[in-house]
Amino acid sequence: MSLDLVIRNGTVVDGSGAPRYRADVGVVGDRIVAVGRIDERGQEEIDAEGHVVTPGFVDAHTHMDAQVFWDPLGTCSCWHGTTTVVMGNCGFTLAPAVAGQEQLVLANLERAEDIPAAAMAEGIDWCWDTFPSFLDAVDGQEKAINYAAQIGHSALRTFAMGERAFEEPATGDDLELMARTLEDALFAGAVGFTTSVSDHHLTSAGRPVASRLASKTELAALVEVVGAAGAGVFQLATDTESTESDDPERARAAYAELRQLAVATKVPVTFGLRSEHLDVQLEAFDTTAAAGGRLFGQSRSEPLTIVWSWRSRLPFDGLPVWRDERVRSLSDQEAALRDTERRRRLVGALDEAHPPDRSAALFEGLLVPADGRPAESLAALARRRRTTPVELMIDLALESGLGQVFTQVALWDDAELAKAMRHPWTVMTFSDAGAHVGMICGAPLPTVLLAHWVRERQEFSLEEAVRMLTLVPALAWGVADRGLVREGLVADLNVVDPATVAVTTPTVERDLPGGIPRVAQRARGYKATVVSGRPILVDGEPTGALPGRLLRGPLARPTA
Repeated sequence: MSLDLVIRNGTVVDGSGAPRYRADVGVVGDRIVAVGRIDERGQEEIDAEGHVVTPGFVDAHTHMDAQVFWDPLGTCSCWHGTTTVVMGNCGFTLAPAVAGQEQLVLANLERAEDIPAAAMAEGIDWCWDTFPSFLDAVDGQEKAINYAAQIGHSALRTFAMGERAFEEPATGDDLELMARTLEDALFAGAVGFTTSVSDHHLTSAGRPVASRLASKTELAALVEVVGAAGAGVFQLATDTESTESDDPERARAAYAELRQLAVATKVPVTFGLRSEHLDVQLEAFDTTAAAGGRLFGQSRSEPLTIVWSWRSRLPFDGLPVWRDERVRSLSDQEAALRDTERRRRLVGALDEAHPPDRSAALFEGLLVPADGRPAESLAALARRRRTTPVELMIDLALESGLGQVFTQVALWDDAELAKAMRHPWTVMTFSDAGAHVGMICGAPLPTVLLAHWVRERQEFSLEEAVRMLTLVPALAWGVADRGLVREGLVADLNVVDPATVAVTTPTVERDLPGGIPRVAQRARGYKATVVSGRPILVDGEPTGALPGRLLRGPLARPTA
């Protein structure tokens, strides 16, 4: 047997949760053909001595729908071992879209998911109208990683109703068209249907996104279409007015409605876990399982992290003096910070808006990250250097050519995260990769799980963590032939050093279409990431291989 690739001398952590074992992995074409001792040389070899060999990671909650059209690598996800992403969450998709009305679709994404409209306008070549033709467009893109797609409720509504989708309930004819279009999407390969009822989700004009205008009857009818089709998940961004309420009984009632929907339709229902009323959510998963339904949560390995920098945005941009400076070029801003009088005005405006006696919490919460060591609060660092937090922010920015970033953690703490991750009805995902370009979303969540939770805190074994990142999400979303290191399965693999794997300091990159900035975060400790038998990254650097595929759902009919 002639082997195309051999990963030799590694320790296999196969994704099942079973104990690790030493083995070589042989690949022919896109399939694993041997796991064990391999004497034959491969056309290409990777020495995995001192490393573990795992399945490629699966991230089922992303918003890569637009990015797939301008970023063949699939960053930042690919840097963290993710080989398959599921896009189209929270009701936000680029299809279906009536020709000439694409702006209605974009209106749902721009503000709610913080994806700049200018980047989408420049980076997307609209060559579809239906969801099946959108899938064909994704299929035709060159890409390094795999993509699966769900169809979004907001796009369905705007397709069926136009501007009325943002203003009024659906008519019977509207709902009939939405149901028919949803069914077509599922049989073309969509792996689920998604929506948002969150009051946080607004259009760029400040209106509720289209899905929020839907009645509960409309929503239930569409989930019933998924149930009748026989496969696919239902994902939603939950009703924050209820789930964030101080009243746990109000939250319990909201989750009870989801339990009833899951049981009645036989459709797996999933949503991102919230830090509010965590016990109520976990209780809902258990009671739903007992009633014969599937309701499960999407957990993270780290809190949401906002990133501030002169190259993207700052928490003070709204102050008049700062606003006047921040519209200038970066070189002009740097000159302003070096000019004594202009710097004095900026610091004075900030001190006036945030007096020292009231700004302690703000600056204690702003962190200064650094590779290889924990981030330190700006306030603590300023005390040690005998200066003020504002002056230190400016000094650090000038020392780095305005490249210094400052982070701010929002929601969750380690105890809550651990409790959420350990529950049997939660899945490690919920990265939001591709969205919220001004913050660190969860693209690094596999790396954080391996570095922080496995190596540093020892809360999970390596075997448990790899299973959480591979087999569990693959099964939950019906991702076929992946999630395990097994003969006959697709060779999506990672070669990772568990002793050194870690995230690096976030940076601000101007790599969106039109040079628009976004926050990026890479990793170290990944020797190789392999997709369909071909290494796409070796030691963090792209190989040029683009073997990624569109993964169609189980209901997909054969394409011509």
